[in-house]
Amino acid sequence: MSDTSRVAHERDGSTVTAGQDDAVVVGVDFGTLSGRALVVRVHDGAELGVATTAYRHAVLETRLPDGMRLAPDWALQVPSDYIDVLREAVPEAVARAGVDPARVIGIATDFTACTVLPTDKHGKPLCEDPRFATRPHAYVKLWKHHAAQGQANRINSLARERAEPWLSRYGGLLSSEWELPKGLQILEEDPELYGEMTYLVEAADWIVWQLCGQYVRNACTAGYKGAFQDEHYPSNDYLAELHPEFATFATKKLAGPIGDLGGRAGSLTSAAAALTGLPEGIAVAVGNVDAHVTAPAVGATEPGQMVVIVGTSTCHVVSSELLREVPGMCGAVKGGIVPGLWGYEAGQSAVGDIFGWFVDNCVPARYEKAARARGLDVHEYLTELAAAQEVGAHGLLALDWHNGNRSVLADHELSALLLGQTLATTPEDIYRALMEATAFGARLIVETFVASGLPLSSMVFAGGLIKNQLLLQIYADVLNMSIGVSTSPQAPALGAAIQAAIAAGAYPDIRAAASAMGRVRLDAVTPRPAQVAAYDRLYREYVTLHDHFGRAEPGVMHRLRAQRRQARSVAPGTD
Repeated sequence: MSDTSRVAHERDGSTVTAGQDDAVVVGVDFGTLSGRALVVRVHDGAELGVATTAYRHAVLETRLPDGMRLAPDWALQVPSDYIDVLREAVPEAVARAGVDPARVIGIATDFTACTVLPTDKHGKPLCEDPRFATRPHAYVKLWKHHAAQGQANRINSLARERAEPWLSRYGGLLSSEWELPKGLQILEEDPELYGEMTYLVEAADWIVWQLCGQYVRNACTAGYKGAFQDEHYPSNDYLAELHPEFATFATKKLAGPIGDLGGRAGSLTSAAAALTGLPEGIAVAVGNVDAHVTAPAVGATEPGQMVVIVGTSTCHVVSSELLREVPGMCGAVKGGIVPGLWGYEAGQSAVGDIFGWFVDNCVPARYEKAARARGLDVHEYLTELAAAQEVGAHGLLALDWHNGNRSVLADHELSALLLGQTLATTPEDIYRALMEATAFGARLIVETFVASGLPLSSMVFAGGLIKNQLLLQIYADVLNMSIGVSTSPQAPALGAAIQAAIAAGAYPDIRAAASAMGRVRLDAVTPRPAQVAAYDRLYREYVTLHDHFGRAEPGVMHRLRAQRRQARSVAPGTD
């Protein structure tokens, strides 16, 4: 069997019966700053208990745990933090659910992506090897690690020169966030460590490896993040032109069987059972990505149903019977979301992170004091003030590129912009303008999909930011679309739980499981005609700014980023 052969689903195709009404599954959602475990009843999707564990090391953006400095644009994590989630959040969620652990029939996980770590042949992270503890490339590269943009540029340029067929499946641009750029960066900046690395593993697959002792790459990250198309990675010849020693990156460093979504990767080992408090031998599902696994959680298993997951960043996913090239999309993968359909992904590299940055760095103390007096946090207080404004009253327009642009430009050398400030500009003005900028960015993505021949029938929002009603209303008005909303506060974890139910044999396929267990309120927010017209005018100005600063080659933002990098340059791992 080839290393890239698909793992057959190990389930019996049975459906839930009355005798199984008490069965539960566990879904674990590994986010950017924490992991959440959710206990879900199999026959109806009822959420019985949830627990969250924050990562002890959070995100390493300036220094390693021992204090060694990192260069700009790095974002790393420590894999032991993920194990803490299994040890702490899973048993706590089961306890809060008040269920006997013996009722659990399966566990599944989802992860941010592309989040990758180098390991040895046994799956041990190289950062846990004392020889490499002070080497930045030995750690997990989080999805928002953007220090491989130079490698991404070369990957894209060479692929265009060679007319590589897989490039069109990514809208003509491979992001610096994906596996190839990150792997090439390791080789070029730390060749010794690259040589010691047996596998470059998606965290989604690594955590499954820890649970069942089987190394299985999931079809979702292999396709969207690893450029695995039509049962093949990019050719050795192509990779060798990037760097002679990179020729075997796909065949060796990305080697491993590829499991279908909803398939059973293996059974919970005795060690993992002791760690989590779950029964040994229960089904462990093939890994998945947080955005893509959310689609079944809101019942979006048919063509044209776009799901928008708004959190620290935003992902837009939709399935279709059609294969189309969408400029700047993150990928089109057969079966990437729903078996038998082409799954499309696009995204915005920062949304909630933008609002968090603004509150942490740009809000005066008097606003914090006023918020406390009202019993609100600063986000809630600013939202309340911003909601009182008419569209356009602040006179501002922003570009939402605080963490670069994922779609449709796929350029993480771009940076943010705020236009129209005066001495009368207030924090709530800027806060609303930033909200609107993220909505404009989403509209550009939606319009690009539709213009590429992929009609949308509906739109559902999920993720942590759906609790902000002003934000949802702005999106509905900017998009001029009614939007549904997930009724689960833990939609990715619920989606993972649905995968666990399938892997355990409780449902025959994703549509049946999503129909029984998914949760959504359709047409929860509707557009307002007057605001739609006002936002149309602002959106045209946004597109003008987007194209002027984003499509110029090379542009002022690129030059500023290069100057920043030069002024702050420091070799990774030095003090």
